Amino acid sequence: MKKTIYLLAWACVTAPLVVAQSQAQVPTPAGATGAPAQQPPAPAARGPALQLALEAAEKAVETCKGLDQKIGVTVIDSAGVFKVVLATDGASTRGVQSSTNKALTALAFSAATSELGEKVKTDTALAEKLAANANYNTRAGGLLIKVGDNVIGAIGVGGAKGSEKDEACAAAGLKKVKSRLK
Repeated sequence: MKKTIYLLAWACVTAPLVVAQSQAQVPTPAGATGAPAQQPPAPAARGPALQLALEAAEKAVETCKGLDQKIGVTVIDSAGVFKVVLATDGASTRGVQSSTNKALTALAFSAATSELGEKVKTDTALAEKLAANANYNTRAGGLLIKVGDNVIGAIGVGGAKGSEKDEACAAAGLKKVKSRLK
């Protein structure tokens, strides 16, 4: 026990010294004040505000509940970062994963997944790209979130009995917030 206490005391005394030494060794540009140079933060990816993403997802859930469907909803920003993932009570893991895959697929190919599902029937190059990633999903339910012509994210719904219902629920969620997107 004495060894532990001595070691802990030694760490408390020496840790600030190590930090101070490492900061002192950081080179500073000419004319700088001596404070370590800081990198500007990377700009955030464009996407729907969290509150709007949540409202869209909740409206999708509400719409699918009205159709007696147990679904998952995923909303992502333009970099594919998850903003919201919701699942109704009783939703399957597959449905939630499907919602995520649909949102990511729509974003990756800049098109609704239902459109991709139709195009893949005649476009072999597109079919090969989609087949290269088992997570891509071209069943209806993935829609782009746009402001004008700019894609700012995507919403995906999965798990309904019939992917046309997934897309209808996603569209309802998108419609609820579309006029407030920036």
